[in-house]
Amino acid sequence: MAGTGGSPAPDGIACSTSADAVEVYDFVDVTLSIEEPTARNPFTDISVKGEFRGPEDAAPVAVDGFCDAAEGSLFRVRFMPRRAGRHEWSVAFRQDGFERSFDGAFEAREAGRPGLLRVDPDYPWHFLWEGTGRHYFWNGTTTYWIAAWQDDAIVESIVGRLARLKVNRIRAAMVGRVKDGSAWFEPNVVPTDEFTFILCPWVAERPDDVEDPGIDVTRVDLAFWRRYEHLLRCARERDVIVSVVFYVDGARPGTDPFGKEGAAGEDEQRYYRYAVSRLAAFANVAWDISNEYQLFRDEAWVEKMATLVKQWDPYGHPASVHGHGQYHFRTSAWSDFAMYQSWDEHGGHDFMLKNRRLQAETGRPVPQINEEYGYEDHYPQGWGESRVAPARSADDRRRLAWGMCMAGGYQTTGETADRGTGRGADTGGGWINGRGDETMTMLVGYGYMRDFFERFEWWKTEPADDLVSGRAWCLAEPGRQYAIYLLGGGTTAIRLPEDGPEGGYDVHAFNPRTGEWQELARGEKLTHDQYSGPGWVSPHMPHGEDWAFLLRASQEAPTQREGT
Repeated sequence: MAGTGGSPAPDGIACSTSADAVEVYDFVDVTLSIEEPTARNPFTDISVKGEFRGPEDAAPVAVDGFCDAAEGSLFRVRFMPRRAGRHEWSVAFRQDGFERSFDGAFEAREAGRPGLLRVDPDYPWHFLWEGTGRHYFWNGTTTYWIAAWQDDAIVESIVGRLARLKVNRIRAAMVGRVKDGSAWFEPNVVPTDEFTFILCPWVAERPDDVEDPGIDVTRVDLAFWRRYEHLLRCARERDVIVSVVFYVDGARPGTDPFGKEGAAGEDEQRYYRYAVSRLAAFANVAWDISNEYQLFRDEAWVEKMATLVKQWDPYGHPASVHGHGQYHFRTSAWSDFAMYQSWDEHGGHDFMLKNRRLQAETGRPVPQINEEYGYEDHYPQGWGESRVAPARSADDRRRLAWGMCMAGGYQTTGETADRGTGRGADTGGGWINGRGDETMTMLVGYGYMRDFFERFEWWKTEPADDLVSGRAWCLAEPGRQYAIYLLGGGTTAIRLPEDGPEGGYDVHAFNPRTGEWQELARGEKLTHDQYSGPGWVSPHMPHGEDWAFLLRASQEAPTQREGT
């Protein structure tokens, strides 16, 4: 935004680039250094904009710059190249009536980075990496306050652990303020010297005051933004997507500095725009316009802010918004995938099938995710006076996750916070801040689930529960590949087409509790009289045990692992 303060022109502006050559899907910073800044408020009174043109760009890509020094001595324009080759750029600095321009060039080199997360245009219920074309099996977890750790080494260890557990997407808030974890019945997570419950991207008069911080929404807290960038770097190098959550629990006192009167106004837009200008050049970003927006905003606000974010983002990172049971933006142009919050069995297999059907009826299929369905061990007796929910164990959560994925959708889980922060063993924090320890095994089972799906081309299959008997779910690409999940032991049978593959099917059993595979058949013609035609009957599995089975046309080579 152009300044109106009438300040004198700055003196001594120098321009530099962070590198002469960068990898595709990394980024370059064009930096403007001002020897004698004069703006009263550099975050509002100065405009810095860049244009970048790659080897195949018909038109330059416009990129907003951002202030990176409290007194206004440093501005950056950050750009991520998506193709190899020479890129030329120009940057313009404006303050009141003063303007200064610079130009230059850099090279981008192909290095095999996975690139941006995209909805697959051919199979739009699913995702792929733009840079490699590999498909992406969404395996997410909640880490709301991960950016509130004061020690970068702790953040590195958290992201490293989650990546080793095959988590490839985390939720990380930018705004949130509470006293401690008891706000959500998690008394074992409290503030420490290393961890705070205050996430605030702005300067505040009383930064440690939870409910009355005195926020100045016209100036940003640069230390906060640098911590968040560190999180993004750690995740990017491990191919983990970070869902940038603009608000968590926005209705809590001290959290929302704009209020309903300032919602979507100039100041709030500046917050979102600054985030896009600073963070969008990280390839591993996705936008979550708000968590549980219904608590303090409405659908019109979501439409406006989400549309602006996609307008400002030069790369088109995927965007959605976290709501409750319904998703109100199925046909919105900015909405790349649908997110739900539906707990326990209410949000399981049937829930995801229903929402997939509702989405299909719009004529615009997009990926479907149950973003929150009850965290592990989280108030296991139920919410409030309704104490009927079963204990939310690791195994119970895993079964629900399988149900969602076998419905052609995806899920985001959350680890226990009973192993806490600042209390007891002080080795965890779980869904609140992302930290875990060796006693927390829930995500191991989710990793096995990801292994199973990445064994076949799951994105080509459709829910087909009508093909199987008993308590079982099925995903099918008829005549080519079938995934079956058997609930609670026993047996199931599946109908197969008359004109099956010439070489028959290879059949494997998969134990979702251990990740172990067992070959049951190779290249066999499978028939079963129950269906008066081709079919297959599973072995009788032990009572109470879930099992998965994979049938694939035997002439096909094993699918290369898609995950990263």
